[in-house]
Amino acid sequence: MIKTVGVVGAGQMGNGISHVFALHGYKVIMYDVFEEQLNKAMKTIEKNLSRQVKSGAIKEEQVKQTLDNIKSTTNLDDFSEADFCVEAAPENEELKKDLFKKLDDIVKKDAILASNTSSISITMISAQTQRPDKVIGMHFMNPVPVMKLVEVIRGIVTSEETYKTVLELARSLGKDPALAKDYPGFIVNRILIPMINEAVCALYEGIATKEDIDKGMKLGTNQPMGPLVLADFIGLDTVLAIQNVLYNGFKDPKFRPCPLLVKMVESGRLGRKVGKGFYDYT
Repeated sequence: MIKTVGVVGAGQMGNGISHVFALHGYKVIMYDVFEEQLNKAMKTIEKNLSRQVKSGAIKEEQVKQTLDNIKSTTNLDDFSEADFCVEAAPENEELKKDLFKKLDDIVKKDAILASNTSSISITMISAQTQRPDKVIGMHFMNPVPVMKLVEVIRGIVTSEETYKTVLELARSLGKDPALAKDYPGFIVNRILIPMINEAVCALYEGIATKEDIDKGMKLGTNQPMGPLVLADFIGLDTVLAIQNVLYNGFKDPKFRPCPLLVKMVESGRLGRKVGKGFYDYT
């Protein structure tokens, strides 16, 4: 039975995943390399819980219960207590491979290791461990406390038992899981990231202004935000990393990253998290 969950990473996705597990009664061990990031994550979780109270989504007493369920740490060895682990580190293949090698040695041998990767091969990640049948993709959407979808991705050797356990786990969090096969981008990013890349190409080629590109897609296709605003929200470095996974994974020129997207990342204009992307947030 899963009672204690380890979450690797206290960034935007990691703190959201920790929030949701803790809110639903799981004990959470939230790890990050930096103590400062852990403190920032706890403040974000508290702020988001308060927002949920104001909206009527949860009760006031659930705030303290949720925060009490979260233990933060800079020591990965604390994951020895975990029954289940979710990795939510940056979208970097080598970093994830290294983390899963370490987690395999630390976490209980019968525990499932999940990755929140939005594009990287689960099969490749699982090969770093001695338990490839217990490795799976559990891709939450951002913002995690709000979005209902969780993509569940089975690697080539992920067991049926692991798959069913994670489906049940996702549902216990109030999420609605969708199963994807282990190919670059899975479902959502296989479709979403090329759309964003094409919007950047439209801007690069001077087809329209960024405002009109976003207006066209928002009003013309009933999307809640335009693709360039969404790119800034996701982070342009993350968009580029996923686009490169698609390009390298399929070897198809249709997935070539737009030169403007590459230049934006090289310039450090990564979106909301740094105050500037396609739009200025300062």
